[in-house]
Amino acid sequence: MCVDVGSVRIGVARSDASGTLAVPERTLNARGKWLDELVAIVREYEALEVLVGLPVSLDGREHAAADRVRQVAADIAAAVPEVPLRLIDERLTTTTAQMQLREAGLSQRKGRSVVDQAAAVIMLQNTLDAERATGRIPGTLTNGH
Repeated sequence: MCVDVGSVRIGVARSDASGTLAVPERTLNARGKWLDELVAIVREYEALEVLVGLPVSLDGREHAAADRVRQVAADIAAAVPEVPLRLIDERLTTTTAQMQLREAGLSQRKGRSVVDQAAAVIMLQNTLDAERATGRIPGTLTNGH
């Protein structure tokens, strides 16, 4: 399962049962009871791992948004301690998602509600593909599993 944390929305994607294909799950309201909803999704699909996109600038530096995502990741890890959590580089995923949504004919306004979900799909698919190609799971494990 993968989470793209935005200031307004949190996009959630999951893989199919074989771990081959990333699919959109839903978009949560970042100002609502998103953590309870996310925990329910993680448990419903019996997620083997939660990936959280870490915003890193093109030069590899972390800024204020990364601090917020690290706190959100800590909250998720505390809520589902039995599930490993990894931070993964999310560089350019939102931009790629916006381009794909525009190409699919969605206006910027209509795309806003699903762009975080689409970015989570991109992150998860990239991670699944990289793991298959290298045999290693990308990202940084944060909760000691």
